[in-house]
Amino acid sequence: MESETGLDAYSRIVAGVAAGLTPRVASLRVPHEGGGSQSQGSAVVFTPDGFLLTNAHVVGRAARGTALFSDGTTAPFTVVGADPLSDLAVLRAQGPTPAPAELGEADDLVVGQLVVAVGSPLGLAGSVTAGVVSGLGRSLPTRSGAAARLVEDVIQTDAALNPGNSGGALADARSRVVGINTAVAGIGLGLAVPVNATTRRIIAALMRDGRVRRAYLGVVCVPAPVPAALRERVGRADGLRVAQVVPSGPAARAGLRAGDLLLSAAGGPVATAQDLQRLMFADAIGRPLPITVVRNGALVDVIAEPSELVAA
Repeated sequence: MESETGLDAYSRIVAGVAAGLTPRVASLRVPHEGGGSQSQGSAVVFTPDGFLLTNAHVVGRAARGTALFSDGTTAPFTVVGADPLSDLAVLRAQGPTPAPAELGEADDLVVGQLVVAVGSPLGLAGSVTAGVVSGLGRSLPTRSGAAARLVEDVIQTDAALNPGNSGGALADARSRVVGINTAVAGIGLGLAVPVNATTRRIIAALMRDGRVRRAYLGVVCVPAPVPAALRERVGRADGLRVAQVVPSGPAARAGLRAGDLLLSAAGGPVATAQDLQRLMFADAIGRPLPITVVRNGALVDVIAEPSELVAA
């Protein structure tokens, strides 16, 4: 009886999320360049005035397409902006859309938590799968032209995905969208771009400007421990080791060297790549960025001036 009760409760949660989100997830038809076949994916309505969120790779270089909703209605849309370096894109439907889904907070997720993937692949409205968060803090490599980036804190889930689910919603038990499904990582595993403070900034920039301006420092870093002798002094156990400094880049001009251990930037601690990346937005371009590093056992302060990242 206990197992049946547990299954019933689980089913009620999944069915509730499916009922709440399915009308808010559209199937997309996006024409390829030069005409011919169309790519397919999903998108989530997230504002009352018809903005939808999907993957950048779903829309590619297209400027428009058609959204199909579960009640049979269709709406043409324009691509407001796409950001391949986060694999997010914002669309604007021309015409009425369902009420928006609620965006949640991926940073509150824990491994083992129930999540539900809702998509509309290949015109099959309301494709719903359920599973758990099987991993957090994963990285997803992305590229735009010559620029490459890691999308940090990607959500890994065992909720089954297929290519048509790309751009669909990954939701928690309260129907809040905590991620945008983006890729199949392997058999039984999928990845979703998290909805958090960093991606909210990206979404806002796409809605406002149609693109995301990013600052560029010119370093490649990996997490590394702070030397034991310095931990008590700096109050930190982890930092970012500079593995590579791009010649003639902002970091090189500031005097950063391979082997330096970054402790702080802009007055805040840095221990993960996202800590640094979340500082690299438009407001950092051309402005002094104070950085503290450990070099040869000593604390060294430098001032860098990030330039604008040119994606292509």
